[in-house]
Amino acid sequence: MENKKKMLLHSCCGPCSTAVIDRLKNEYDLTIFYYNPNIYPLEEYLHRFNEQKRYVKDANLHVVIIDGKYEDNDLFYRAYKGFENNKEGEERCNICFSLRLDKTAKYAKENGYDIFATTLTVSPHKNAQIINQIGVDLSKKYNIEFLVADFKKKDGYLNSIKISKEYNLYRQNYCGCKYSIHE
Repeated sequence: MENKKKMLLHSCCGPCSTAVIDRLKNEYDLTIFYYNPNIYPLEEYLHRFNEQKRYVKDANLHVVIIDGKYEDNDLFYRAYKGFENNKEGEERCNICFSLRLDKTAKYAKENGYDIFATTLTVSPHKNAQIINQIGVDLSKKYNIEFLVADFKKKDGYLNSIKISKEYNLYRQNYCGCKYSIHE
């Protein structure tokens, strides 16, 4: 059996993770890190997390899912202070990406992973260049490899929609934080 690099894959939600997992599962020994305390309200977070778990089970993926926990929710709202009126894609989102990827990189380093990545770039609403730069900066900070990728390319986003429909996954209508609900 070949030795695959151990990857900690930050997942923002089940639907976005589908095409990314499909693309990476043969190349890496994947573990999903579900760390999204930015999601509001708690019931929405739990619904999305349960959909992530259901997808992994129903697709028979044999992938471990780590719950990054929700208790950091207040950290996000303190960090957003002054950026509440930003639209999606502005500085508020960059703060959110940084906080979630920092926790992912730190967890990956502390727990013996070789590399970390995120599903965030599969969304056409997310700036892959900014997300990748955050990942590269954190890889230097924690001395761990980051997979630079734009998963929306090569029909990644379209495949995520297709797979989500196949598994009847809940596709949320807002990014996650309370400020994005009505955008």
